[in-house]
Amino acid sequence: MPASAIAPRRANRRTLRLALPLACALLAAPWSAPAMPPQTDQKTAGQEAASFKPLTWDDLTSRPRPAADATVAYGADHMQKVDVWVPAGPGPHPVVLMVHGGCWQTSIADRTLMDRVAGDLRDSGIAVWNIDYRGVDRAGGGYPGTFADAAAAADRLLTEAARFRLDPSRVVAVGHSAGGHLALWLAGRSRLPRSSPLHTATPLPIHHVISLGGLPDLEATAASPDNGCGIKVVERLVGSDRADPYADTSVPRLFPLGVAQTLINGREDRIIPYRMATDYVARATAAGDRVALVTVPETGHVELVTPDTAAWAATRTAIRTALGMRD
Repeated sequence: MPASAIAPRRANRRTLRLALPLACALLAAPWSAPAMPPQTDQKTAGQEAASFKPLTWDDLTSRPRPAADATVAYGADHMQKVDVWVPAGPGPHPVVLMVHGGCWQTSIADRTLMDRVAGDLRDSGIAVWNIDYRGVDRAGGGYPGTFADAAAAADRLLTEAARFRLDPSRVVAVGHSAGGHLALWLAGRSRLPRSSPLHTATPLPIHHVISLGGLPDLEATAASPDNGCGIKVVERLVGSDRADPYADTSVPRLFPLGVAQTLINGREDRIIPYRMATDYVARATAAGDRVALVTVPETGHVELVTPDTAAWAATRTAIRTALGMRD
């Protein structure tokens, strides 16, 4: 599937159908679906999946878009920006470090795609540090630029925390799609080889990572033509002029991250293959990391970042649990 198939600005409108309500809590081990009892008067799981109509990008972007409280520049490029969402009250507020997806390409998506869920978190008392970065299709993007941008945007939180009443000791990174990879990578930066130009002595500490329909394993992504971003974009992201371009770019190469991780995936996601989540969880767990997989039925890719869906309810619960907040 070409990258254009997931572009928010190019999707065709389809019938909206909300996923079934799901009570979700943060899990301590990978989740697996229980066996389904025999049913005679209901659709089978296969029939449900066949009839499921996922949300489209138009379903999301046609909704009213709330505005951030401030924007911080961390570089000269137009994409080197962070939008800050600050709840009411004196703070200091717990923070979600938010990373958008879009196949690591600026032409597909930018940070505004996350505005609706950022506004929802602000309304629930959680600050949002919504970062942008230069994609592989922009001058300076790719390796090392895209990674360096994400790192600089994250670390800027430390210097701006007092100004915006943020608590840098309570940070959960949340990334969607390709942003799921970057969010996990940001959490693992302390494991980067010292020889890497991306190595930082004191990166922003991240307490927990939540990947929403992510592509955490770049080597697996590059070997999977059925992923919605395609395989050529991975080479543009990691570069091809180094002996081992995955050593400091693909998350499994940094295992164990030493940071709690939660993957939330739609079972009917037609953009990111479900095995991307299950395979990653198996590898991370074997390496000694604490990883949970939350699978949301009758859920595609867009639902993961759309308020009022079961998938976002699961994500909000996971965020609040990771931050030690009561519902």
